[in-house]
Amino acid sequence: MWRHLPRLYPLLGLCSGYAILMMFSPVRHALGDGFRCIRRYKRIWMSFALLGFGYFFFQFVTFTPIRSWGDVDLNQIISLPHWYWPRFVDIWRETLLPALEGVAGIFDNATTTYPLSVIAAVFLLANWRGLHGALLRALWKRYRFWGHLTYLILLLSALASLLKPIVFWRLPEWSGLVSAAGLLRISATVDATAFIFEYLLGVYIQVYLITVCLAWIKGVSFEEGELFRFAMRRFSYVLEWAGIVVAVSMLIVRLPLLLAYFTNIPGVLDYLPIARVLMSVLIIAFCSVQISLTLHNETLIEAMRAHGLFVRKNAALLGWFLLICSIHFFGIMVCDAIVRSAIADRLGALFLWKFSFAFLRGVVTGWLLASWVCLFRQCEAGRISGEKWIQY
Repeated sequence: MWRHLPRLYPLLGLCSGYAILMMFSPVRHALGDGFRCIRRYKRIWMSFALLGFGYFFFQFVTFTPIRSWGDVDLNQIISLPHWYWPRFVDIWRETLLPALEGVAGIFDNATTTYPLSVIAAVFLLANWRGLHGALLRALWKRYRFWGHLTYLILLLSALASLLKPIVFWRLPEWSGLVSAAGLLRISATVDATAFIFEYLLGVYIQVYLITVCLAWIKGVSFEEGELFRFAMRRFSYVLEWAGIVVAVSMLIVRLPLLLAYFTNIPGVLDYLPIARVLMSVLIIAFCSVQISLTLHNETLIEAMRAHGLFVRKNAALLGWFLLICSIHFFGIMVCDAIVRSAIADRLGALFLWKFSFAFLRGVVTGWLLASWVCLFRQCEAGRISGEKWIQY
């Protein structure tokens, strides 16, 4: 027994350090409020969990070579003691970029919406709960003529999102009609166009969840349909900032990948990690712009000024919150990398783990998003040093 005890020292030290950090962090009250918020409104973390699992399930069904039902036998978990577990030093580098993107997602779009974005496109076009009409009215009121152009872009990208699974499904059967290079160009173009709707859908979901958190903070009740439409109206304000993010992302991430199908761009994939880092840094650098536009009737310029003032007044608290987010996302990404490496080709165990990981990431993301809303409101209200927690 004693010869195994030293192996526990790093784990005990890690857990002790984590407990001390969470107990004495200056943002501990906001973190506690965020936890109580997601406990009251479970839809906050369940939304992220559902979208995350939907994306994994799509990838699993589409790209995993399943030869027989024995490949997905859940009894594979029984062989857990015989798995090869990689060392931390072997996998930590591959987790840095996903962790950085996870932190950035708290302030922008915290989840991948495909393939559920296809269903969302159908609901939007069918005017589910009046959202299509609310979007049209909000765009006209906010942008007048430019609102029609924005709506056209949204409509085309929504249609591309509907076409995306059809194109990928029928792609092999079209090989006799179009060359392989032509098929790749078509699919890449549809994918790049659909990305606009998928991203903006994620932003709308985030705006909606921010309004749910705000309702909890204020202690008010709401009718579900009205809150959806209210979030759509607030989304029209966030569109200015989201449009900039989409434009930059298309320019440095999507466009080079798309052009690579039409012309020779050497090493285009080698620059992709750098582009993803730049996008994450941009979003974190302007972290309060989205929530400021969501909670206030202001222009993008005013939101930028408010962001600068927010950072100057609350730099230490913001730094602490970013540290907490980084630790949690890095931790779950490390766990994911270790378990996936240990699972290897055990598809049943992989399915079970990814289901669990979607739940874990959904809880962490929802908690940190709710905590961010609470922290932002506390900073605005000047009650950071107060000991009274938000009650509901």
